[in-house]
Amino acid sequence: MLLASLVGAASCRPPGYGFAGGGLPGNIRTMAIRPFDNETPTPELQKEIFEAMRRELQPRLGVRDAPEERADAIVRGVVRTYDVDVPVGYSANPSQAITSRRKLQITLDVQIVDQTNGKTIWEKKGLRAEGEYAERDEAGGRREAIKRVVNDIVEGAQSQW
Repeated sequence: MLLASLVGAASCRPPGYGFAGGGLPGNIRTMAIRPFDNETPTPELQKEIFEAMRRELQPRLGVRDAPEERADAIVRGVVRTYDVDVPVGYSANPSQAITSRRKLQITLDVQIVDQTNGKTIWEKKGLRAEGEYAERDEAGGRREAIKRVVNDIVEGAQSQW
């Protein structure tokens, strides 16, 4: 009974789309990730986002890495903003107004394009993620925000079928 349901569901999907590849079109088996353009004054963001995406995106979407010229799909984007130092928690000592927790925010535009036909598979402008961090641990907050960005991209791409 379960097998019949799965076969029936597979035959109802739109042409070119399948269950393999984490919700990407069935013809997408390889993917290239282009380093995002960075419009912020924080140069390390480009490398950190690129490395996190290479590490997480392809395995979670069920595709293999490929050079851009041979990839079925390409991920590209722009890091638009990087806002840091927003206080979110203060010291319990009333005589000292010292923040104990801070927040940062990253905003990006992301696009996944099927290179075989030039169509956009998934796109999100203004994708925003936040990360909280303790005093003097901005890098930890940035890692948290980047992890959320990658997760949002995976979820967005998987929701396309």
